[in-house]
Amino acid sequence: MAHEYGKETLSLEFKSDLKRLPDDDLLDAVVALANSDGGTVYLGVEDDGTPTGIDKVHQDAVGLSAMIANRTVPPVSARAQIVGTEKTPVMQIDVPKSRSVVSTKSGKVLRRRMKVDGTPESVPMYPYEIATRLSDLGRLDFSAQPVPDATRDDFDPLERDRLRRIIGTYQSSDRNLLELTDEELEKSLQLTVTVDGETMPTLTGLLLLGKGESLKRFVPTHRASFQVMSGTDIKVNQDYAGPLLKTIEQINDMFSPWNPSAELSVGLFSMMVPIRPSGVPRGAGERLRPS
Repeated sequence: MAHEYGKETLSLEFKSDLKRLPDDDLLDAVVALANSDGGTVYLGVEDDGTPTGIDKVHQDAVGLSAMIANRTVPPVSARAQIVGTEKTPVMQIDVPKSRSVVSTKSGKVLRRRMKVDGTPESVPMYPYEIATRLSDLGRLDFSAQPVPDATRDDFDPLERDRLRRIIGTYQSSDRNLLELTDEELEKSLQLTVTVDGETMPTLTGLLLLGKGESLKRFVPTHRASFQVMSGTDIKVNQDYAGPLLKTIEQINDMFSPWNPSAELSVGLFSMMVPIRPSGVPRGAGERLRPS
């Protein structure tokens, strides 16, 4: 026989109230749901989905919603209502997905995740996950963030020259940028920002102009790959870990040898035509996978 409330999921949390659940434990559950995709907490339900009722202290739905709002930052507008039966009342607490990162007033930041056994749990959200979460919500442009301890000395002058050449060649409407000094150019393109009076490279700046050793130190996971596939067989698998402008040019050079041609005949004339037209980054049998 199935239990009335089913089983816990990423958006569904059961909390027993037989021993009067501490408010801190309830707040942890609410914060974790708000920092994920939202969901519902059923207070007065055991882990297996069996309703056992709520403590009399928790039977004020309005007061419970107010407590949650007062003890979360920013305040979570959870909606509480009593459901179940008169004999076994259960408090249903609907938690909206937060458009920011929420914490308890004591500073705990949690999120929901699935364990190996397929059951959900609430776990701490670490600093790097907070930045990713804000980026996913459109509240933070991670690429525009300054890179701590990096300086303009981490930029490669050759890559700065490459950037100027590209602007001059392809961006006719932006050629006025070429009249700027190096520092002015970097600032206008948001490759650097000013923090406490100091000019610091952004992540974008390092990825575009950074020296090889600086990229290894500040962005160790930076990598791009060029692959040529024949069915499921990999014919070419070339990795690149340099600045992006240089990498893009290197990958572009790799396309030509792997771009087959077909003979096109029109009347008395025939010519070889590349399968992938010039300027198109992908063609049949080719796959570019940045990472």
